[in-house]
Amino acid sequence: MTLVLAPDGCKDQIRAFLASNFYISDIAALKDDASLLDEGIIDSTGVLEVVGFIEMTFGIAVDDSEIVPENLDSIQGMTHYITGKMNSRADV
Repeated sequence: MTLVLAPDGCKDQIRAFLASNFYISDIAALKDDASLLDEGIIDSTGVLEVVGFIEMTFGIAVDDSEIVPENLDSIQGMTHYITGKMNSRADV
């Protein structure tokens, strides 16, 4: 049996990671589609921390070509990227 990751559970894990690793004055007020780079929450080093978090937490490999703002610059983008990778793996 293969588990499929629910987007809401993924968002909760991402929010918890961001809150514990980066300065965010009000994590509940951070919109899912807000740019983490534009908001000054993460920088280029922070992106690498996010990649490490995704790989360790969700057991997926993030290819260098996938390290783009569309996938990693917002909670919504990360959720879409992670659930897409995990659910495509579940289809195999």
